[in-house]
Amino acid sequence: MKILDHKNSNKIFRLTSVLGNYQSLDGGAMFGNVPKSMWQKWIEPDSQNRIKLQCRAMLVDIAGIKILCEVGIGAFFDPSLRDRYGVADHRHVLIDELAKLGLQESDIDFVVLSHLHFDHAGGLLPSWEESQGKHVRLMFPKARYVVGKTAFERAKNPHARDRASFIPELQELLANSNRLLLIDEERHPDFFPDCVRFSFTDGHTPGHMHIEITGNQKTVFFAGDLIPGTAWVHLPITMGYDRFAEKVIDEKNNFYKRWANNPNNWVYYTHDQNVALSKISKNEKGRFEAIEAIEKPVGWEF
Repeated sequence: MKILDHKNSNKIFRLTSVLGNYQSLDGGAMFGNVPKSMWQKWIEPDSQNRIKLQCRAMLVDIAGIKILCEVGIGAFFDPSLRDRYGVADHRHVLIDELAKLGLQESDIDFVVLSHLHFDHAGGLLPSWEESQGKHVRLMFPKARYVVGKTAFERAKNPHARDRASFIPELQELLANSNRLLLIDEERHPDFFPDCVRFSFTDGHTPGHMHIEITGNQKTVFFAGDLIPGTAWVHLPITMGYDRFAEKVIDEKNNFYKRWANNPNNWVYYTHDQNVALSKISKNEKGRFEAIEAIEKPVGWEF
């Protein structure tokens, strides 16, 4: 297994936003108890009341080691479910986008998954068309799959409330891959240096894992579904999909206390339509907001 070495403090890390298949979900579900009269000003719904959500991966190069944070929804759904969840394109867009960067699946060393809901982990599977009549394989054949222990157990034994959010066969494929690395919430993994840290929240789903990477100049936090996009930066905004909405608010507030208004701290969003990275600031009215937004960083140094 490749081990990351951060002894050389002069190393510069590089971050690239990689888009996958986007999906469209009900706007009311995505904004919880926020009335449509408000949220439709932030994101315009389609004729079915759905809003477009990116499934954006974060590719980080640390001294030649390539870490892919999440893989999006992919294209594993059959045509009927693809239509239900508004999944764009039958192709596995993430793989195509990596190819445009000159990368193949086998070039990825680590795939880090915040949790195993299908819109974050479905990209581990080939497209539906490709898998017909074949033994289903996991994508990224040389990568180690990094998942939190609690999130993995939740996916194996889901609650009725979110059972439909998981891919039943994925957990077995991961367990049998001999490349699954489960992160213990109490201990920093020894295969990552201290520049890569993990933290956990439970409001959206138990054991939701966040990766935090500190370079020479900046620190990047992968927010996952704690803060799906810039519209959810505002503290009271939660999703109907969240397990505990009040807990999400408390977890965001605790995060902002240590993160906001620091010029070196950046947040990466997986579902925002247009923004990949921003800083978070508390304005004169006491409201948290995204500032200095970056749409599509490519080789962004930090």
